[in-house]
Amino acid sequence: MLKIYNTLTNQKEEFKPLVPGNISMYVCGPTVYNYIHIGNARSTVAFDTVRRYFEYRGFDVKYVSNFTDVDDKIINRANEEGLTPEQIADKYIETFYEDTDALNVKRATKNPRVVENMDDIIQFVADLVDKDFAYVVDGDVYYRTRKFEKYGQLSDQSIDDLRAGASERLEADSQSKKEDVVDFALWKAAKPGEISWTSPWGEGRPGWHIECSVMATKLLGDTLDIHAGGHDLTFPHHENEIAQSEAHTGHTFANYWMHNGFVTMGDDDEKMSKSLGNFVLAHDLIQQVDPQVVRFFLASAHYRSPLRFNEENIQDATKNLNNLKTAYANLNYRFKDAKDSLDNDADILAQIKHIENAFIEAMDDDINTPNGLTVVYRLMRDMNVYTNQKEVSVPVLEAFKETFTALLTIFGVTLSDEQELLADDIQALIDERNQARADKNFARADEIRDQLKAEGIILDDTAQGTRWKRA
Repeated sequence: MLKIYNTLTNQKEEFKPLVPGNISMYVCGPTVYNYIHIGNARSTVAFDTVRRYFEYRGFDVKYVSNFTDVDDKIINRANEEGLTPEQIADKYIETFYEDTDALNVKRATKNPRVVENMDDIIQFVADLVDKDFAYVVDGDVYYRTRKFEKYGQLSDQSIDDLRAGASERLEADSQSKKEDVVDFALWKAAKPGEISWTSPWGEGRPGWHIECSVMATKLLGDTLDIHAGGHDLTFPHHENEIAQSEAHTGHTFANYWMHNGFVTMGDDDEKMSKSLGNFVLAHDLIQQVDPQVVRFFLASAHYRSPLRFNEENIQDATKNLNNLKTAYANLNYRFKDAKDSLDNDADILAQIKHIENAFIEAMDDDINTPNGLTVVYRLMRDMNVYTNQKEVSVPVLEAFKETFTALLTIFGVTLSDEQELLADDIQALIDERNQARADKNFARADEIRDQLKAEGIILDDTAQGTRWKRA
C-alpha cells in the first residue's frame, strides 16, 4: 500500500489519486532572478525523485512546476544589471534548465510563467472580488482572510495567533489599507517605473500567492492530487493558495500536501538561504563535483528530513555512487563468457524479484529513500557475489541489470554501458600488460598500470580477468 505523509492532516495516508493510474502534481518552482542554490535544488530533486517513483509504480504523472517571473527581486536585479525584468527571467530560466538538466531532473510536463497567465490571474482576482472574498483599496486588492473559515489548517495555526506575526511582516504604509492585518495582497498597484499590467483596479501586478493558484488550477483542474514544495512555503504561501483557490472554485484545492526539509550548513545546522548568505550555488558546485554525485547526495535522504551539506557527505555520496557503478561495470563484463542457462537460475531470479519487492515495500512508506537505498545496496552485494562466481548465465545477468537499472533510475542515476566498448588502445595496453605479467616482466606491467592510471583508467585484476573503470 503506497502511503505519503500529508502535511494537511499531519499523518501518513494511503495515496488514492482522483483518477486511477493518473496523478496531477504541482510543485512550486523558483523565482528566476539568480542561480539556484543547493537548497533550491534539493526541492527540485526531491520531487523529481517522488515523480520517478510514481512512474516506476505505473502512474502517469502530469507534473507542473512554475517559474515566478514577476517579483520585486527580479525588478531589483533588472535594475542592477541594466536589463528588463523579462530579460532577467529569460536568463535565469535558461540557467535553471542547464543546472537541473546536469542533475538529471526530468523536465516538467509544463513550466508555466506568470507573465503568460496575466489575463487568467486578473479574472481570478475579479471573481474573488465579486464573491466578496476580496476588496479593493487604492488600486490594491486584498483577500479577506477571516472570511475563509479553514484558514490556518495547513500550518496548524489559528487566525488570531497569526495576527502578531503578520503585523511584523507587513510594511506600515500597507497595514493602514487593510481591513485586517492578516489579509494578504492579491493585486498590487503599480509603483513608478515598475513593470505593470492593466486591470479593472488600475495598473499593477499580481501578488505572489495568487500566481500559483491560477497556474495550478488552470493546468491541473480545480482539485489536484498533490501540491508540493519546500517546508518554508507551508505558511503563508500554501496556506494562502488554499484560501484563494477554494474560495474561487468551491472545491478542495489539493488532496495531499508534501513538503521537503531544508538543506543545512555548518556546526549549527543553519538553513541554507540566500538571505542568510550561507549558500552554495548548484551552478558552481557541479563545476567542481560530478553532477551525478550531487544528484545522488540530494536524492539519498528522506525528502522530509533535513539534509546536511558538507564535504564528508559529498565524499560519502561519491564513494557509494562509485561502488554502484563498479558493480554495474562488473556485471556487464561477465556477459562475454555467460552461459545460456544454469541449474540455479530459477532460485536466483526469485531472489532478485524478492529484493525488488522489498524495495517497493520500503519506498511505499512515504517514499523512504534511505530504506530504499539499503535494499539497492543489498542488490548490489548479491550482484557482486554472483558476478564473482566461476559460471554465470545470461538470464540472471539480464535480470540483475534490468532491476538494478530501474531502481537507480528513480534516484536519477544513469548507468552507462561504456565499459563494454573498450577502446582499442586501452585494450591493447591491457593485453600487453597481461602478457608482461605472464612473462614475469613486472616492471613493464607496472609501467602500463601507471600509464593508464595517469589517463584516469583504474585496473582491477580479478579471477575472471582484468577490468577497468574511470577514476
